[in-house]
Amino acid sequence: MMKTTTLVIAGLIALSGPAVAHAATATPAATTAAGPLADAFTKAASTYEVPRDLLVALGYAETHLDNHEGEPSASGGYGVMHLVSNPQTKALEEAAKITSIPVAKLKTDDASNVLGGAAVLRAKADALGLDATARKDPAKWYGAVAAYGNLADDTTARIYADAVYEALASGVDVAGVQTEPEQVTPDRGKYADDAPRPLASSTDYPGAIWKAAHSSNYAVSNRPTSDKIDRIVIHVTQGSYAGTISWFQTGPRPNPTSAHYVIRSSDGQITQMVREKNRAFHAGNYNRRSVGIEHEGYIDNASWFTDQMYRASAALTRNIADRYGIPKDRTHIVGHNQVPGSDHTDPGPNWNWTKYMSYVTGGTGGGGSTNPHTPEEVCGSGYKTIDSQALGTSGTVYLMYSSTAGKNCVATIKKVSLGKASATSAFLEVKGATRKTDSGNFEYYAGPVQAAAADKCVKWGGSVGTATYTSDFEHCT
Repeated sequence: MMKTTTLVIAGLIALSGPAVAHAATATPAATTAAGPLADAFTKAASTYEVPRDLLVALGYAETHLDNHEGEPSASGGYGVMHLVSNPQTKALEEAAKITSIPVAKLKTDDASNVLGGAAVLRAKADALGLDATARKDPAKWYGAVAAYGNLADDTTARIYADAVYEALASGVDVAGVQTEPEQVTPDRGKYADDAPRPLASSTDYPGAIWKAAHSSNYAVSNRPTSDKIDRIVIHVTQGSYAGTISWFQTGPRPNPTSAHYVIRSSDGQITQMVREKNRAFHAGNYNRRSVGIEHEGYIDNASWFTDQMYRASAALTRNIADRYGIPKDRTHIVGHNQVPGSDHTDPGPNWNWTKYMSYVTGGTGGGGSTNPHTPEEVCGSGYKTIDSQALGTSGTVYLMYSSTAGKNCVATIKKVSLGKASATSAFLEVKGATRKTDSGNFEYYAGPVQAAAADKCVKWGGSVGTATYTSDFEHCT
C-alpha cells in the first residue's frame, strides 16, 4: 500500500513512516469566468493591500459569500463580509468611516461590502504593525483575521481564524468567485498556545468542547429534578460557528440568548455552552423542558447543512434522547419553528428532516461508516495504546508504546469524511528532541509518528480539520 507525501506545517518536521494507506489529494477550484463579485474582491484586495484569496476565504467562512439580501445575521452582521453592528462590535461603522461609503450601502451592495471588509481587515493588520513586506504573506495575517471576528476570547478567535485558513487551503468556488487551494502555515503569534481542546470531563456529551455562555444568557436550574426534559429543539445559528459561540459568551444584553450546544458545519465539531441541567434561553415556552442544539449556517443556504454536521448532530440527539428517555420522533425532536408561540422559522426548508431522523434512529450518526483502520494497524505490531484523546466528533488521536522497541507512536484516526482527503495530523515530541509530525490531506488517518522515548517525557497530539489536541509533557516513565 502506498503512503503519500506528507506536508510540513507550523514549522514542524514531517516524518515519513512505513508503507501504509492514506491518500492525499488537492482538487483545484473550477475555472469559470469571473463575475462581478470576483471583480469586487480583486479591487478591494488591491485597494487595501490585502491578500485577495485570504479575503475571499474570510468571506466564505463568514457567509459562504451570500449577502442574505441585506438582512442581518443573529449577531447583527451584514453582507458577504459580515460587517457587524451591535453594542459590542462596530465593524460596519468602522468600514463606513474608512471607506466613506454610507452604512446603508455597505449593508446591501456587494462590492461596497467587500471593500468595507477589506478596509476593516487592513485596519486590524495596521494595528498589529504589519508592514508592506508582511502584508504580502498570507501567513502573517492570522492575528488580523482573528481580530476581524472580534470574538469573546482568544480560544474562540482561534476557532474563527482557523476556519478562514481552512477555507484558504480548500479553495473556494461559489457565487462566481474562485480561488485555488493554497496551503499556508499561519503565523499564529499569541494564539499559538491557545488551541481549542475537547474537555470531555467538563461536558455532558463526551468529546464536546466546553465554552461557557455568559451567566446572564441562561438560568441556573436543577433539571430534570426541577423540570422534566422531554424535547430537543433544532436551531440554525444565522451566523458562523465561532461568531455564535462568541455571541453566547457576551452579556449582559437586552435579549439574552444561548443554546446548550453549537455544531460546526465543516466537520461536525460540537461545543457545549450551557449544562443540560440549566435552562438555556433558546426556545421560549420550551426552555424548561428542552435541550437546544444550534447548527452553523443560514436557513436560506443549503450548503451549510453538510453530512458531517447532520451525523454529528444526530449522534448528539440520540445520546440526549437515550439519557432522558425522550422518544426519537418528530413530536419530541422539533424545529425552533415548531415551538408554540415562536416567531422563528429555523431550521427552515433546506433542513433535511428525513435524512436527519434516519441518522437519529438508524444508529449511523456521529461520523458515518466505520474507519477500517486502527491505531494498532497504523503503528505496527507490538504497540499498545497508553493514552488517547477525542477530537470532538471528528476523530481520536492515540499515543501508543512498544516496550520491545522502546518507542512511542502517535496516530490520528478520523471519524468524519472517511475516504475523502481532508486535513489531518499527528505529532510526537520527545523532551529535548525535535518534534515530528505527519500532516496533510488524508482519507483515513495521520501517522505513524514514531520516536525512541524509553524513560523520557513526551508531548503528543493531532488534529482533524480544526479540532486539535496538544498534551503537556507526560508519560515520563
